[in-house]
Amino acid sequence: MASGERDLTRGSVWRQVLAYAMPLVASSLLQALYSMVDTVIAGHFAGSAAISAINNSGQILNILTKIAIGITTGGNIIIGQYYGAKEHGRLGEASGTLLSLSLLLGAATAVGLYAGAYPLLGLLGAPAMEQSVAYLRICAVGMVFVFGYNALSAELRGVGDSRTAMIYNLTANVVNVIFNYLLIYGNFGFPRLEVAGAAIATVIGIVVAFIMAFVVLLRGKRYLWLNLKEKFTFDRVILSNIFLIGIPSMFEQLVLRIGLISYTRIAVSLGTIAYATHQVCLNIAGLSFMPGQAITAATTTLTGQCLGKKRTDMALGYNRCAQASAVIIGFICCAVFFFLGEQITRLYSNDAQVVVLGGQVMRLIALYQPLQALQFAMSGALQGAGDTKATAAIMCLTVMIIRPVFAHVAINTFNLGLMGAWYAMAADWVVRSMLILLRYLSGKWKRIKLKS
Repeated sequence: MASGERDLTRGSVWRQVLAYAMPLVASSLLQALYSMVDTVIAGHFAGSAAISAINNSGQILNILTKIAIGITTGGNIIIGQYYGAKEHGRLGEASGTLLSLSLLLGAATAVGLYAGAYPLLGLLGAPAMEQSVAYLRICAVGMVFVFGYNALSAELRGVGDSRTAMIYNLTANVVNVIFNYLLIYGNFGFPRLEVAGAAIATVIGIVVAFIMAFVVLLRGKRYLWLNLKEKFTFDRVILSNIFLIGIPSMFEQLVLRIGLISYTRIAVSLGTIAYATHQVCLNIAGLSFMPGQAITAATTTLTGQCLGKKRTDMALGYNRCAQASAVIIGFICCAVFFFLGEQITRLYSNDAQVVVLGGQVMRLIALYQPLQALQFAMSGALQGAGDTKATAAIMCLTVMIIRPVFAHVAINTFNLGLMGAWYAMAADWVVRSMLILLRYLSGKWKRIKLKS
């Protein structure tokens, strides 16, 4: 078996799940760091206008990145199933089709984003408009590589190789930091470009990651390969499967992002202290998502490979292990948030009101951590089977209906303030988890078949 490649359906169940998931946790942390680096360095060297420009553009870029992740999830699932079925010839066709589609979508996104920078930022009411437009347009050029890299990363994860993608993420971060230092302030004879320099550094980082991943697949050292003459094309059946699975996944990502933006606006309306506390608690809670999302990715690939082998019994066994791992992580997060919520909040703010209110919110967040973690694991199983329409529909129901309705009632009828907003979040997670559990227990995901 080629280096990095991992048949997750062989060997110790616990070892395979953890060995696959841990690099994904690291990748998530690196991705969060990647988003922070521009802001931190620009804030120190280029001032508040630079921070505003990067944050304004970042909202748009995050949504587009979620689109890329959603589409490439379809390819990840398909490649996992082909790999499990030992259809090695189809792996090359699938990797070429996914990359070709992603590059085309990335190019179209780049053109649209460059042309529409002013109106898009205008919709956000963005301050520092000229710097925001400059940052967004430079990053637009890199969208081809953002979509392309997400495709290549999804392909590697599909054959069980999460470690290589982590290495590429780390490399992109290092490159980004180096060029931020050189280009924002103009060190070592480089021009001082400030916001534009931060954007160029971001693009260089993702280009380097893309090239590294592309070269690995081009060399064909794994069952995945790209042949520029024969395989760098579209396979209609594979393309259809990518759309059938990927579009609902993309929709799910968009709904989640839009829901977060609208949820944040509710917190803004509650005043400065409430909004500051809300942002701190979101950041802390986001850290607990990373292990859960890694478990999701692991169960997605595990389930795909097992179903490719036509071993639903094996899929069930691996999923039970992943679910147990997730619940253990959930209880650990529960204990930490419940007993140390105020102390953790104090790391973000010295304001006594923020710390006290943050502690209350963190204790509420703690209570649904085990259920949330279990939901992540079961969602991964459904996605790995290609049941993305069900997970997208459930996400839409809870994020766009349950959460805002509960928030409106809790805040406006019962005057619960920020706690009311987080009661609504808890209702969202509980209902979502119950619906995902029912869908998983129904067993319908076991009978989903790819087009052949």
